[in-house]
Amino acid sequence: MSRIGVTPIDVPDGVSVTFDAANVVSVKGPKGEVTQALPHVIKFARDNGRLHASRPNDDHRTRALHGLARQLVANMIVGVTQGYEKRLEIQGTGYRAQLQGNTLDLQLGFTHPQRRQAPDGIEFELPDPTHIVVRGIDKQAVGQVAADIRAIRPADPYKGHGLRYQGEVVRRKPGKTAATAVA
Repeated sequence: MSRIGVTPIDVPDGVSVTFDAANVVSVKGPKGEVTQALPHVIKFARDNGRLHASRPNDDHRTRALHGLARQLVANMIVGVTQGYEKRLEIQGTGYRAQLQGNTLDLQLGFTHPQRRQAPDGIEFELPDPTHIVVRGIDKQAVGQVAADIRAIRPADPYKGHGLRYQGEVVRRKPGKTAATAVA
């Protein structure tokens, strides 16, 4: 039995959850609205401000979808109430970021600045030129945008320059060692 799938989801006040016939869930809350298509075999039932996910059988694939569907709905509820954020750090001499409207300009050692437009539902914040905060109500979109930004210049394992998630530890490799002359 899925331990995640059987856990009920608390629906806080001010959040409305609706399911349509095609098993598309729509969650509306104080920060906005998120819509997601769910696997058709998983059904949800309401009970005293809680949602319960159920599956028709114990097939391996159905059990996996049970936990997935439950967690997707739970993430949507957290997103419309609290929101999600990913923090990135820039390390390297001359590496920095600027925000112009909703466009992020990154100076990462390339000849031209790398520009990234914020997709709908995502916003960028720069507390300082070497830190980027990606915020939004869709957990998947926030993670994907942060990963796309990080992929422009991932942290170099030799010098450590580049973009990394806040708190990420980059394992450093030893560089070349000076060869000793044999005479």
